[in-house]
Amino acid sequence: MIGLDDAVPTDQYLQAFVRREAVILDEQRHDEWLGLFAPRGRYWMPSEPGQTDPLLVGSLMNEDLFMLRVRVERLKNHRTFSQKPFSRSHHLLQTSEIRARSDAERSYTVWTPFHYCESRQEEQNFYAGWMTHQFTVLEGELKIALKRVDLLNADAPHRSIQLFM
Repeated sequence: MIGLDDAVPTDQYLQAFVRREAVILDEQRHDEWLGLFAPRGRYWMPSEPGQTDPLLVGSLMNEDLFMLRVRVERLKNHRTFSQKPFSRSHHLLQTSEIRARSDAERSYTVWTPFHYCESRQEEQNFYAGWMTHQFTVLEGELKIALKRVDLLNADAPHRSIQLFM
């Protein structure tokens, strides 16, 4: 992606960023994916529909950048037997909607409905939901401040989710 410097990202730029992130995840370029996050960025998957607090209510995932790095290193480790063979993923995104933008604060919120499939050997798990990205601009680059993944059935029992949606 191009650097932003003093420019403000267009709606198309923000939407393209979300699509690019999905491709990076599906191609398992996890180290590159981590580089999309701001230093204080978070990945949050609530466990209840409409959940507003990631701390007072348990979450399926609530990871800061350090924990995301730990998960990525685990995925790459040859002793991670749950990943022999490796899981694969496929994101199918609908059109993103810009929900909020503040060019003065360099803050942007993008909402994207999705279908997601995670496959390993003969097993496929399907998920549907919405991603909400809160972006910020740091040193001329768009970064993820928060990625919230709301599953349609967040409050249902789930098998182990191995990868990132």
